[in-house]
Amino acid sequence: MPPLLDGLRILVLEDEFLIAMDVEQLCRDHGAQEVVIARDLVEIDAPQVAAQFDAAIVDLMLSGTSTLDFAAGLRETGVPFVFASGYSDAEEIRTSFPGVRLVTKPYSGEDLIEALAQAHGRASSS
Repeated sequence: MPPLLDGLRILVLEDEFLIAMDVEQLCRDHGAQEVVIARDLVEIDAPQVAAQFDAAIVDLMLSGTSTLDFAAGLRETGVPFVFASGYSDAEEIRTSFPGVRLVTKPYSGEDLIEALAQAHGRASSS
């Protein structure tokens, strides 16, 4: 059975360096072809995201800026994504983004990878 993220190009929005590094390694360990980390929204060419990435992991706050508008853009362009955050207002997320998983920090890598795989339509074997 191929790895859950086999061949996927993944965008990771994460401003905490060590977490970003961990997530990148996790994605690669699960077969991701490419992992790009953005620590600030200005680093991302939003209109190009759908062409460049198959899925995204989105922290709710990047350098003090909410990523909800960016996430809404991902949804509009059809890029599957999950939220990964220590931010606790899950109700707002469920209301604004029904069906999008919120993986709360500190999270286990397996939870994050499984949520991302499910968002992309790949179920885990467990």
